[in-house]
Amino acid sequence: MTKISVIGAGNVGATTVQRLAEMEFGKIVLVDIVEGLPQGKALDLMQAGAIVGYDTKIKGSNDYADIVDSDIVIITAGAARKPGMSRADLININTKIMKDVCENVREYAPHCIVIAVTNPLDVMTYVALKVTGFESNRVFGMSGILDTGRFASFVADELACSKRDVEAMVIGGHGDQMLPLPQHSSVFGTPLPELLGEDVIAGLVERTIHGGAEIVALLKQGSAFYAPSAAIVQMVESILRDEKRILPVSAYLKGQYGQKGIYFGVPAKIGCRGIEGIIELELTEEQIQVLNQSSASIKESIDNLDI
Repeated sequence: MTKISVIGAGNVGATTVQRLAEMEFGKIVLVDIVEGLPQGKALDLMQAGAIVGYDTKIKGSNDYADIVDSDIVIITAGAARKPGMSRADLININTKIMKDVCENVREYAPHCIVIAVTNPLDVMTYVALKVTGFESNRVFGMSGILDTGRFASFVADELACSKRDVEAMVIGGHGDQMLPLPQHSSVFGTPLPELLGEDVIAGLVERTIHGGAEIVALLKQGSAFYAPSAAIVQMVESILRDEKRILPVSAYLKGQYGQKGIYFGVPAKIGCRGIEGIIELELTEEQIQVLNQSSASIKESIDNLDI
């Protein structure tokens, strides 16, 4: 039976477990350092199965040994950025958390695929790669699917059409320097620039870039978790069913897009072996400049890591 472990029982982790349980992908383990938290949420989700109609086995634990032989490990554990906290502060805090998690993943689930969700996403995925020592195709991050989903949602609202007919694309770093690509986005096959004016598209791009911050501002406390968990599950589904879907994820680049040795949001083929190929899209000169600025920021953060 397939075994999936989720590290971190906060909103993103717990909602991910809920979605996975409802799809009955296999046995699930929810791990957190807070005593009682993963156990309580696991019990609640198990009882929901009797009502919703799923038989997924869910275990809550404070012991990493329970992730032994997991096929997929999803890492959502980490601190959120608080007012007055610099990006460097967040990186230092979450690097320590990610190192501890990944040392345990390396020990108990050495053959798994790792999906990193902890922010700053691209940098933390790099930490996961270095600490686990896994092949890069087995370690990647959830970012582009979430950003693409936001872009697609805004486009659908603007055109008053079904979200199911919108194909959007966002690449680059996960954060303010992400790069939505209107020319590679379409609605039922029609390129976005043929449907909307430049000013409208620019507004949708800007809203996409700050999509996470918009939700944080509205919530006052906490951040998004419904859409992130949906993005995670889409990745898991493509892995477990070997669908080989082309999905935007944070992947380790080895020269693609002129980048090397960093994690970056790009479209990739996702199958049972993890990342099975990276798709290189044609970009404008202006987009290449934005991409290079984004990668430079990630490289700077990586150079300053203490791992």
